[in-house]
Amino acid sequence: MSRLAKKPTPTGKTDVSVAHGVLTVKGPKGTLTKRVHPAVEISVDAGAVSVAPKNNSRIAKALTGTFASHVKNMVQGVETPFTKKLILEGVGYRVEVKGKDVVLTVGFSHQVMLPIPQDVSATVEKNVIKLESISKESLGQFAADIRRVKPPEPYLGKGIRYEGEVIRRKQGKKAV
Repeated sequence: MSRLAKKPTPTGKTDVSVAHGVLTVKGPKGTLTKRVHPAVEISVDAGAVSVAPKNNSRIAKALTGTFASHVKNMVQGVETPFTKKLILEGVGYRVEVKGKDVVLTVGFSHQVMLPIPQDVSATVEKNVIKLESISKESLGQFAADIRRVKPPEPYLGKGIRYEGEVIRRKQGKKAV
């Protein structure tokens, strides 16, 4: 069994409940729900949430650690939202938020429009996209979708990268 699942997760100021195979976490910033796999049992005690396998199968043992991590992230997210920053580098590359879409101008013949998920908020300051959400899963997926439009290339470093991401640069052609 996973080391993370062996220790109960403290709930702090959140309200955690499990009913009919659905885990619900309510906190000051919002509410998150997630369906629980039938091979995993989640029990809520006073101030802590425990995750255990229902049987001794391989999938139950594997999903125990996964759901323990999901519970930890949900409790943490409803207390303080997760944030990610994406940096746009390149001459003529621009980004803006229009209504419920992120509009990217990254060297294609057309603008790329990505709809912002409901639980994610996006702000743009110069060429930095700041994403914020209580759900770590949807935040990471949306950030990956944005980065996938124009990943950073190794010669000039142009593209969309995460803040703090290191791009390994290549030397390019040499004049002999």
